[in-house]
Amino acid sequence: MIDKTVHSVETALADLSHNMVIMVGGFGLCGIPENCIAELVRKKVNGLTCISNNAGVDDFGLGLLLQTRQIKKMISSYVGENDAFERQMLSGELEVELIPQGTLATRCLAAGYGMPVIYTPAGVGTEVAMGKEIRRFTYNGEEKEYLMESAFEADFALVKAWKGDTAGNLIYRSTARNFNPLMAMAGKITVAEVEELVPAGTLDPDHIHTPGIYVHRIFQGKTYEKRIEQRTVLNPKGS
Repeated sequence: MIDKTVHSVETALADLSHNMVIMVGGFGLCGIPENCIAELVRKKVNGLTCISNNAGVDDFGLGLLLQTRQIKKMISSYVGENDAFERQMLSGELEVELIPQGTLATRCLAAGYGMPVIYTPAGVGTEVAMGKEIRRFTYNGEEKEYLMESAFEADFALVKAWKGDTAGNLIYRSTARNFNPLMAMAGKITVAEVEELVPAGTLDPDHIHTPGIYVHRIFQGKTYEKRIEQRTVLNPKGS
């Protein structure tokens, strides 16, 4: 029986070192690998290139790595909740590549599928297209320009799931699925942290979102804060 379990986050990330490229699952603060991020802070690895939808907030998520200046470059689609990010970007301390969200997701998907490039109409005629190849294709009877984008290459993909089994099969919960399945497919080494770790064969195959073939290491996380970026409430009168 295949067993991909490691007993601690320290073991899971023991060979993640300086100047690596890492994918980090989540959307905002939803579904982020909290234990893995905390371990990267503890390890003090630096010069990291992080591929993530966004960069957390100042004191949580990837914002913790920005505080300690462990991130050299951010490849993201949205960064509006992080003041440290803004300061470091404007000062030139942090290299930033902003990518349309759909393009970010599809470049992750392409890496998982083993496709070196994709073509997308997003970004044509904008700064996003500078220095990139553009081709014309006819699709659904319409000819237009498409921008060539390369698949990501990441040393590690760090993802978080609700449940997982010892063979690495993963189930995500509701919106916490977000970027996690795409990034789980794409890393050279994929590390999954889960809230609940169960024996192989326990999970219903019809409910599995990420097959264990994509996961190299899995461990059960200790605690999860699951912070919310902006909490909005409705008063009793509905106004």
